[in-house]
Amino acid sequence: MRLAVVGNPENRRIALFDAAARRAGLPAPEVYPWRDVLLSGRVPGPGTLVRIDSPGEDAEVDRLLRELGTGRPATVAEHAEILGTAAAFAGLREALGRVAAGGGELVNQPADILTMTAKPRCHAVLAAAGIPVPPALGPVHGYESLRAAMDLAGWHRVFVKPAYGSSASGVLALAVAGRRITAVTSVELSEGRIFNNLRVRRYDDEAPIRSIVDRLAPDGLHVERWYPKAALADRVLDLRVVVIAGEPRHVVVRTSRSPMTNLHLGNARGDTAAVRAAAGDQRWAAAMRTCARVAECFPRTLHVGVDLMFRVGWRDHAVAEVNAFGDLLPGVLADGLDTYGAQVAAIASGWAGVACEL
Repeated sequence: MRLAVVGNPENRRIALFDAAARRAGLPAPEVYPWRDVLLSGRVPGPGTLVRIDSPGEDAEVDRLLRELGTGRPATVAEHAEILGTAAAFAGLREALGRVAAGGGELVNQPADILTMTAKPRCHAVLAAAGIPVPPALGPVHGYESLRAAMDLAGWHRVFVKPAYGSSASGVLALAVAGRRITAVTSVELSEGRIFNNLRVRRYDDEAPIRSIVDRLAPDGLHVERWYPKAALADRVLDLRVVVIAGEPRHVVVRTSRSPMTNLHLGNARGDTAAVRAAAGDQRWAAAMRTCARVAECFPRTLHVGVDLMFRVGWRDHAVAEVNAFGDLLPGVLADGLDTYGAQVAAIASGWAGVACEL
């Protein structure tokens, strides 16, 4: 059986997976570019073991996904512009269907990728499985709807997230105190358009907050109660835990002085040993069991990236998100293997019944 990967050839994810396969003594995986999947329908066929990688970080692929999702021509978004996330998700659903129909054996399942990408759906799946997640509001359709739902729930602090998105794009940490409202976000407003800026900013004026929420709302919103995160050295933190073949293996601590911990926003990696010591062995082990339980919700998918939060005081923990393409952790090793090497090893050892005749 041959290895194949669907992805963007110029992306470092492809290079890292290729390097892991070569280190394991396997032939280089054949790459099927997302552009080809979307333009010509070229996908891996029978006799291939297929890894589906992220279609992100490519403006042309994003445009093609939005076109496929709506059936209408779409413009290329400006750099970092937040545009048409619901259409891109609909296009991804169609594109993943094409990949599945090709007949290859998939190591990450389209249905699982779609569930992890759709925040309201993923939250519901985790909650139904008894996995700790922050409580969420029902559907909101704009700023006024959001404020009304917050008032009804008695919540003064929430995270407002696009229903379909990643990398904190479009996320607002919103706090209301009487007539005062503040939002911390990476969203930048510019001439009526919204962009995911690498500089986290604070809005204290209701007008731009209203504008941002109302621009995001047509593509869907997911709103969760603010979960107060634990901190070390005056920096709040959470974990990215990559679970491979059911085992939590690779962990990165993400620390920040703002509510946004994503590393690409200028935040810093923290000391995993220090976090484990602060949590204590029992609470750390319980958190890792939760990550494994998350993976059990997606039993036919080789890896998941779990964003896990400890509560201030380390009393308990909750899952913030699950990432279908959350395994990009350069330089993080477990048993001498990076995330890609661990996945290749799991495949070669017969994970989920996959033959090791590669």
